[in-house]
Amino acid sequence: MKQKTYIAKPKDFERKRYLVDAEAQVLGRLASEVAQVLWGKNKPIFSPHLDCGDYVTVYNAEKVRVTGGKEKKKMYFSHSGYPRGDKLLSLEEVRRRDPRKVVYLAVRGMLPRNSLGEAVLRKLKIVVGEAKEAGETLKIGRNT
Repeated sequence: MKQKTYIAKPKDFERKRYLVDAEAQVLGRLASEVAQVLWGKNKPIFSPHLDCGDYVTVYNAEKVRVTGGKEKKKMYFSHSGYPRGDKLLSLEEVRRRDPRKVVYLAVRGMLPRNSLGEAVLRKLKIVVGEAKEAGETLKIGRNT
């Protein structure tokens, strides 16, 4: 008898809510862990063509840290669509304007660039300050 490969279906997934404290966490390490949980790569029934991840709330986003002088060296590029509409902002400037955007862009860069990636990203919530909702705490990094 042939073995059949199990293919997960959307009804098979049970979604949890996780809270992540970004205080004193390195930005890239935090973003990679959050992206894995959002997409569901930490689950045994992970399917790359389905959104099987959990909801994640990152709080204390303004206290995330970077290494190697990236505060001034790392640049974010955007373009308005008009001629000469390009804009370069340092991480320091982006953090000053909206600290949530730094974490958001880091996580977004680690997800697929298609409609599935957009659906996965909708389950991410980033908060400046302390968390105001309940959920299971997700331990990330060395400072756990």
